[in-house]
Parts: sequence; C-alpha cells; structure tokens
Amino acid sequence: MQYTITAPQTINATIALPASKSISNRALIIHALSCGDILPQNLSVCDDTEVIIDAMQRRPYEIDIKGAGTAMRFLTAYLAATPGEHVLTGTDRMKQRPIGILVNALRYLGADIEYLGEEGYPPLRIKGRTLEGGYIEVAGNISSQYISALLMIAPTLKNGLQLRITDGAISRPYIDLTLWMMREYGADADWSDADTITVNAKPYASRKYTIESDWSAAAYWYEMLALQGNDESEVRFKGLMDASRQGDSIVKYIFSLLGVKTKYSTVEGERFPTVSIKSHQCMLPRLDYDFSSVPDLAQPVVVTCALRSIPFRFTGLATLRIKETDRIEALKRELRKLGYVLRDENGDTLVWDGTRCEPTLDPIDTYDDHRMAMAFAPAAIVFPGLRINEPQVVTKSYPQYWEDMQKAGFEVK
Repeated sequence: MQYTITAPQTINATIALPASKSISNRALIIHALSCGDILPQNLSVCDDTEVIIDAMQRRPYEIDIKGAGTAMRFLTAYLAATPGEHVLTGTDRMKQRPIGILVNALRYLGADIEYLGEEGYPPLRIKGRTLEGGYIEVAGNISSQYISALLMIAPTLKNGLQLRITDGAISRPYIDLTLWMMREYGADADWSDADTITVNAKPYASRKYTIESDWSAAAYWYEMLALQGNDESEVRFKGLMDASRQGDSIVKYIFSLLGVKTKYSTVEGERFPTVSIKSHQCMLPRLDYDFSSVPDLAQPVVVTCALRSIPFRFTGLATLRIKETDRIEALKRELRKLGYVLRDENGDTLVWDGTRCEPTLDPIDTYDDHRMAMAFAPAAIVFPGLRINEPQVVTKSYPQYWEDMQKAGFEVK
C-alpha cells in the first residue's frame, strides 16, 4: 500500500489523541498483578496494547506479541512471576531484538526461562512461579523497559527487590513513570539512592484507573505546525495533563524552540485541560540536544530541523539501533530522498550541518516502523504529493493517524 499526501494551507483542528501506549501497557500489567476486576479505562487501541490484552484474557500456551517490543519485555517478567507455562514469540524482527539482560536478571531472581532459538533472543519458554527477589544489578544503558519490567513484578516477590542500575539509566523518565504508576496502585517503591530503587514486598491494591492521552502522538502535530510556520494554524487536544508523568511531554519544550507555543485552558468539571498549540516565529540558528531520556521524540525533531534548515547535533540515540528498525540508518536514508545528507557519529549521534543533495522524491519507506511513517507524513507540507509506503504501520501506536490528518485538512490518497 502507498499513500500520497497533500497538505492544506492552514491547519485548524481538534484532535482526539490516542491513549498513552506507555501508560496503558504498564496499567495492564499492574492491574493483572493486583488481581483487580475492573480494567483500566481509556486503554490504548494500538497493536502493542491489544496483544497484551489478548494475552491476559486468553492466556494461550503460545503468545505471539508480533512486533510489540514493550509487550515482549513486560510479559517476559510478568509470566516469569505468575503460575503457568507459556511460549513467548513474535515477528522475525522481534527475534532479532535482544532480551538477554532481562532474562539473566529474572533467572538470577529464580525464574525458569529457556531460549527456543538463538541465545539472548526470543522466542522464550517461560515456566512461571513465585520468585524470591532480593538485590540485583542491571545495566540501564540498553533499555529502560528491562528495568520497568522488573520493577512492576517486584511487589509480588517474596523479598521485594533492591535494584541497582549500572552504566547509567537511559530513558529515565519512563522508569519514573513506572514507579509513579506502581505507587498509584499502592506499591511501596522509590529511589533509595542515586542509582538504586527499592521495592518492598507489599501487594498491589485494586483500583479504578483512567489512562491519559499520548504525548508521543502529539509530537507529530507539533511537527506539522513547526513545518507550516503559519500563525493562523492551531491544533487542540484533550486528555493531556500539564504536569504529566510521561517523559515525552517534554515535546512541548523542545518544539517551543522550533516555533510552536503550547497553551492550557482549564474547564471547570473536566479532569483534563484543553491543550492548544500554535506556530510562532522561530529564529533558532542551530539545535543540539541529548535524546537519551526521550528517544521516541527523535524522529519528528530530526525531520523538523532538516526541513526547517536548522543544523543540529543530536546525541543519546543508541537505542534507536534496536527499535522496530535501525532508526538512525532509516532517517539518513529517507531524508536523503528529500535532499538532506545526515551523518552519524559514534553509533549514537546524528548530525546535519546543512549539507544538501539533489532530492529524488522517491516514496518514503517505513521499515515496519510506525514512527517512521508518522514522522515523515508532515514532510508533505514542504514536499506536496509526498508518497509513503506501507502506511498501515501506524496501527502499532496511533491507528487513527491518517483519519486525523484528513480531519485536519490533509488530502490522503
């Protein structure tokens, strides 16, 4: 499938963003461990969340999480700490994504996990049981999801968990989000030192829970207004909190540097304010930023800066290599089609110094990566008639993305 996208002159729309995938996935695991009766409200309808819901409801022997990396990591820990035997598998790409650090940690805590293919990679056979817990050290420079997976099962361990993070913690806001949600469900969990988290063996409490909308999804709308640079354009959202615990809520500060203002309007009686974003003049000559805490924001910011002719140096991108695709290489390859020559340094840095080449305007490939599709679609504002291959990949996190673009005036054929 291929879409051709043409942008409107101005954008004026109210967008119902999808529920946060990050919060939904954590809420489902914690809810299951709390043995609660009422599912969290406003759950995400994206692929990643639906595979967790399906696994929890059907409990099949073989659980196929497809391309959902979060589900693979969270379910590995959950299944290891709950009774039953299961095989956890996924797509061919998932079988290339490492999980050895998490498996080693779980085995150290007493888990029974066997590799069914290559050592260190899915698929896994897991025989769940009550784990002992105790003290453990885990490298934090690969994926924060390993840390979150271990933390969420920690209240169920006989001796709780004292987890020391070595080699630094990337995406720390996601770890803080996990701890905050655990405490929302009654857990006794917090940082006890600069690099150590202590979780006591205290059961979760069942409760009603409503999921906030997704700040990560909002990033692509910030990107659209930054690229359009039209002060008559405005996009409004509901369901986002000003003091959100989502790490990607920092998108509002990043894009304030790139010409997009954020405003909150509170309506009495409503839990969430209305968030409005509008373009304003951007005079930024260059942007340097460390994305180690928020790697999922890298793609929309990279595309925005290149298309706005803002040179940049972005560090902290090492984890992009092991996402749905190698996002660093994918960004370099696809931006070259639009005439922008990026280079990478040290495996974790992307640089654009203003170097241009002749654009081919070939269709943008998405590499089975939802964020590639969503980050490049707004480029149609600069390149009318931009073509996107395999656009259906957005179902992984934002299933109604193309419909929302059409509501905002984009022509999507």
